[in-house]
Amino acid sequence: MKNLALHWKILIGMVLGIIWALLSSSMGWSSFTINWIDPFGTIFINLLKLIAVPLVLFSIIGGVANIGDPKSLGRMGGKTLLIYLTTTVFAISLGLILVNTVKPGKLIDEQSRIDNRINYEIWAASQGHTIKDGINYLHDPAFFKRAQEITELTKSDLKEVSVADKLEKAEKQKNTSPLQPLIDIVPDNFFYSLSNNGLMLQIIFFAIFFGVCVLFIPEEQSKPVLNLVNGVNEVFLKMVDLVMQAAPFFVFALLAGVVSKMAGDDIGKVVEIFKGLSWYSLTVLVGLLLMIFVVYPLIMKTFVKKIPYTGFFKAMSPAQTLAFSTSSSAATLPVTMECVEENLGVNKKVSSFVLPIGATVNMDGTSLYQAVAVIFLAQMHMIDLTIGQQLTVVLTTTLASIGSAAVPSAGLVMLIIVLNSVGLNPAWIAIIFPVDRILDMFRTVVNVTGDATVCTIIADGENMLDYHDTKNPTETFDLDS
Repeated sequence: MKNLALHWKILIGMVLGIIWALLSSSMGWSSFTINWIDPFGTIFINLLKLIAVPLVLFSIIGGVANIGDPKSLGRMGGKTLLIYLTTTVFAISLGLILVNTVKPGKLIDEQSRIDNRINYEIWAASQGHTIKDGINYLHDPAFFKRAQEITELTKSDLKEVSVADKLEKAEKQKNTSPLQPLIDIVPDNFFYSLSNNGLMLQIIFFAIFFGVCVLFIPEEQSKPVLNLVNGVNEVFLKMVDLVMQAAPFFVFALLAGVVSKMAGDDIGKVVEIFKGLSWYSLTVLVGLLLMIFVVYPLIMKTFVKKIPYTGFFKAMSPAQTLAFSTSSSAATLPVTMECVEENLGVNKKVSSFVLPIGATVNMDGTSLYQAVAVIFLAQMHMIDLTIGQQLTVVLTTTLASIGSAAVPSAGLVMLIIVLNSVGLNPAWIAIIFPVDRILDMFRTVVNVTGDATVCTIIADGENMLDYHDTKNPTETFDLDS
């Protein structure tokens, strides 16, 4: 077991968690699971939440500030960032279209979704969140009996929960402006924003503002700041690494606990959860494959006519294969640069500038998956997010992608940020954990393919592209060399 790769250990933990959840439901052990196993899953979520906010803060500051002197960036830098952000928004929009069309979360039976909804409302009240769609099932006494069956709350407790949400919502809507969402992005107290995960957009705004300002101060003054930011960022990445080393056990506890809470002693509900998960996985996979085989080739064909469809994939296949196996854009970066330079004919001046930025800010696959995941989780809890709330998902996901580390499973940390931004329970990531690893492999292929596409477009626009169809593109690379 010691020599087994971490992702295999995590997969084993997931399988054992699923097996335990099935046994727990069929044998009537849900109470034991919730009391003695689930707390370790809560610890895992708390650790990820502890790391997520400072990781996003310092990653975004570093990502923006490390772009370089704004005077020397010129046209190429502006075009690079614009195209990366455009493809990210397009990927998120594609994900939202697919998940709102397929509705994978609504393919679970209605009674399971009602129970999920009741648990969501109780959680929202305990955390001080407003019910997102303005509907309160607990306001209807008809659901009290079921709520008491699936929770340990008394009837008076349930009444308090239902009324508290209505009062809070009414208070908040007294004095609101049409531009309130814009006002909410700009913090008046940054330290208050740091202490409240629901104000993640304010933290992202501050990080981008801070990073841009670092670009405009003299190098002798900005260098110590950058060194500090980069150093602190590395510490938080190491914290993620250490937490993920214990992930196999935590994943087992998290998965067993969440499924037990949702299904209780009814094994049929466990089956329903995994039925919904299958449709969710298919939806994400269709979106990712469309990005790889349709969207990027169309973008390439529009701007760079000299590279044929098959020629592009032949040139990039080594990097795509490595991306699939490592689930890391950062680990694949040397191979991506070699493929782009040697096989697509991109000038090194362009690739050395565009691709490292892409590994930091371009997370199209991760962004698409996060958009689908948030809406899927909302659907299976009978939460109908409005267009405005879905646009918040687009905005938060786009900005959070800047701070998403190019390492395996970083998307899960960012997903916590996105769930918090729309007031949903971050512990729900356990529901999609069983299929995350395989989808992570496809997401990384999307990210790397997007990097290469944008790099080639920039090179062609700068007259630094010299493509010749090669029969034998670079096939093997030694990452240690």
